[in-house]
Amino acid sequence: MIVCTRRIEFDAGHRLINHESKCKLLHGHRYALEASFQAKELDQVGRIIDFGVIRDILGKWIDDNFDHNTILNLIDKKLGEEITKITGQKIYYMNCNPTAENIANHLLKEICPKLFANHHVECVAIKLYETPNCYVYVER
Repeated sequence: MIVCTRRIEFDAGHRLINHESKCKLLHGHRYALEASFQAKELDQVGRIIDFGVIRDILGKWIDDNFDHNTILNLIDKKLGEEITKITGQKIYYMNCNPTAENIANHLLKEICPKLFANHHVECVAIKLYETPNCYVYVER
C-alpha cells in the first residue's frame, strides 16, 4: 500500500462547551493538518495524486472555512453571531464541540469525500496537530 500525505497549516479560534478547564474560553491555535490519501493504482506519472492538487483543493477549503476563522459548536450560535457582528469574521459551525478529534473526523468523513469525489483517491487518514506537542489521528 502506498499513501501520500500533504501538510497544511492554519490558524483558527474555538472554544469547547463544558470543558473542565480554560479551553471552555474562546482561544486560538496554530493547527497543522496532515491529510493522507491512497488510490487503487498510481496514475501514469506514478503518483497517487499530485501534492499540489491536494493543496489546491483541500488547502482552498481550509482557507475558505477554517483559516483565521472561529470554529464553534452549533449550539454556540449566539456567540458566533456576536463575533460576526463585531468583527465581520465568518464562523464555521459544527454539530459537535470543535475538539481536535471532532475536527479531524469531520474532515476525514464529511469534507474530503466531497472534495475528492472526482479524483479517484480516498482520504484514508487525518492527523491534526492542535499544538506542536498534541495531535489526534483518525483513519478509515
